[in-house]
Amino acid sequence: MALSPELIQKYNQPAPRYTSYPTVPFWENNLNEESWKNLVKSAFQQFGESEGITLYIHLPYCESLCSYCGCNKRITKNHSVEIPYLDAILLEWNKYLELFGTKPKLAGIHLGGGTPTFFKPESFSYFLRQIIESSEVMEDAEFSFEGHPNNTFLQHLQTLNQLGFDRVSYGIQDFDPKVQQAIHRIQPLSKVIEATENARKSGYTSVNFDLIYGLPHQTLETLGDTFKKVASLKPDRIAFYSYAHLPSAFPAQKSFESFLPTDLKKRELYEFGKKQLLKLGYEEVGMDHFAQPNDPLNIAKREGSLHRNFMGYTTSPSKILIGLGASSISDIHLGYAQNEKNIEAYKESINSGNWSIIKGHQLSEDDIQVRELIMDLICRQFAMVPLEIWEQLGERQFFNLKEMEWEGLLKMKGQTIQVSENGNAVIRNICMQLDLRLQANKSQKSMFSKAI
Repeated sequence: MALSPELIQKYNQPAPRYTSYPTVPFWENNLNEESWKNLVKSAFQQFGESEGITLYIHLPYCESLCSYCGCNKRITKNHSVEIPYLDAILLEWNKYLELFGTKPKLAGIHLGGGTPTFFKPESFSYFLRQIIESSEVMEDAEFSFEGHPNNTFLQHLQTLNQLGFDRVSYGIQDFDPKVQQAIHRIQPLSKVIEATENARKSGYTSVNFDLIYGLPHQTLETLGDTFKKVASLKPDRIAFYSYAHLPSAFPAQKSFESFLPTDLKKRELYEFGKKQLLKLGYEEVGMDHFAQPNDPLNIAKREGSLHRNFMGYTTSPSKILIGLGASSISDIHLGYAQNEKNIEAYKESINSGNWSIIKGHQLSEDDIQVRELIMDLICRQFAMVPLEIWEQLGERQFFNLKEMEWEGLLKMKGQTIQVSENGNAVIRNICMQLDLRLQANKSQKSMFSKAI
């Protein structure tokens, strides 16, 4: 049963996406370079040997601007920027290797952006071989990258596959020409077919499509046509994201503001899309994500081992995610750190022998408990709230949770919360009630995108 218009209106308020807790605006910036180094050493000693580490590598360059995009990117057609940027990342990686003191076990690599396939295949080979050879790759390591169908060529796929990559995620967003024109993401169906077929021919075992609902000019008819095309290509996973409209942060979004669907129409688009996905045999993994029944994500969900981090849902057991490159974020379980966003400033800092961290947060005991609680809600739709967290919630939060129970969005019994099927639509709102940092800084809510 879909949410009523009244509940959509009520809960479609700014809310964090909870890729971390605390969310970035509430970090205390209580880490300097020395304390970050000590925290990394401690985390590596605790978790590195048993679970390995995962790398997120941010590759920010794009040849053209997609006007809907909220990623940290640099628009250029000058490919001479590739090697100097990759050399800076290698220097940053060497700083981590010095802290580890031994070859780390590598549980995964994810290349994000920007547009990773802006980089030439030979640049990938030069760069990634050095990272892989300095590590001990675990037997079940997952290597994945994000690709633009227009410029992910067969040589990209083959080169990366030879390096151990077997998962690719294509940013499709929408197949309708009018929608593509509005968001400046023009990619013919023929390019998507070619990129998908090339991936499978090259040995990739998982192809993901990113789709977005709530884009300008989207209708049920255009979205229906998009899903027909998706069905013909049978991707293994689909991320069906809500368009995040934040024109104050991303001015290019103003160009199509007047053509966006209303809140009710946007939710209707999601419910329609979800119904199509379920008809096609996909299962809902969690917030925004769907996968084939036997996909590792669905297996992890059934087994209770699903995890979520800055890259989305994952099956990796690793508690250490090291972010390399401009703007990348590291999550080492005990703390977070984000690199300088400006590419030149990042390179200058790293090339000078320094770290490039501009903000960070060392987690308190309360932070660790709330993070696990929110992770349980987002990954398993069920959580046991520790007594010490219950006692810190205000009357307003208890009332909000009870009201959500009356509305059929969740059930509470003792200290447990069970999210209902309808409650999945407002999972971010539910998590907000348990977010101690947010409740103490309510004035910051407006900086987040809307929940529904």
